[in-house]
Amino acid sequence: MSRDHDRIATARNPLFVPGDRPDRFDKAAASGADLVIIDLEDAVAAQDKDRARDEASAWLGRGNRAVVRINPPGTPWAGADLGTAAAHGCPVMVPKAEDAAVLADVAARAEGRCALIPLIETALGVERAHALCATPGAVRAAFGNVDLAGQLGVAPDDHTALAYARSRLVLASAATGLGPPLDGVTTAIRDTNALTADIAHARRLGFTGKLCVHPAQLGPVADGFAASDAELRWARAVLDAGDSVTMVDGLMVDKPVLERARRILARGPGSAT
Repeated sequence: MSRDHDRIATARNPLFVPGDRPDRFDKAAASGADLVIIDLEDAVAAQDKDRARDEASAWLGRGNRAVVRINPPGTPWAGADLGTAAAHGCPVMVPKAEDAAVLADVAARAEGRCALIPLIETALGVERAHALCATPGAVRAAFGNVDLAGQLGVAPDDHTALAYARSRLVLASAATGLGPPLDGVTTAIRDTNALTADIAHARRLGFTGKLCVHPAQLGPVADGFAASDAELRWARAVLDAGDSVTMVDGLMVDKPVLERARRILARGPGSAT
């Protein structure tokens, strides 16, 4: 559980793989993603739900590790999905998270065997983000921009329309002691400019990772959320100066600045740094 907690908390580029495509499971595991998320929900048609769950269980039973995105609590498949994840001790992504009592029930049914990633993707979930992040068992929140955009009637790539929801999730995570959340997906898989812009926007708001839907997104996302050369130089200069220094490069240094420098160094460089 502690190993899963650390991996989830530090992941930059988790990758979704459809649960009904077992031919892709090994490829996803070898792709360089920090986490593999086997999706039993949106990527799988209703008639294929049971088969997808069986395929995921078989692959996990061979000693592989993944997060399992179950179907939303209250749907016909959610109980069996959770039972499969719990049987293998896998982390669980809970979609449509909007009720802390329901999320707590998921944690209780898993009997402490599954770290939880509440996927906040509804207006009610955004408004209740603090309670969801405070639920025992929740390790890190994730943002579902596509579903929320559909509910609000806006485009899923509209940064302005979804800025409040993203910031609300960042604040709720910090207020409850969780690490910064994972941003939602970029659906324009081959549009590198769109991906770069989405990463920069999410990072500016306080996210430290992003959900990916294609292996081509993994490298840019991992590097985009890594500390830059300039940030690393600044952080080292601040910490090398010592706790008693009050100014570095003409800028005030106090306890919050020191803590930011430590977080930057903990984030580490990208592959090209």
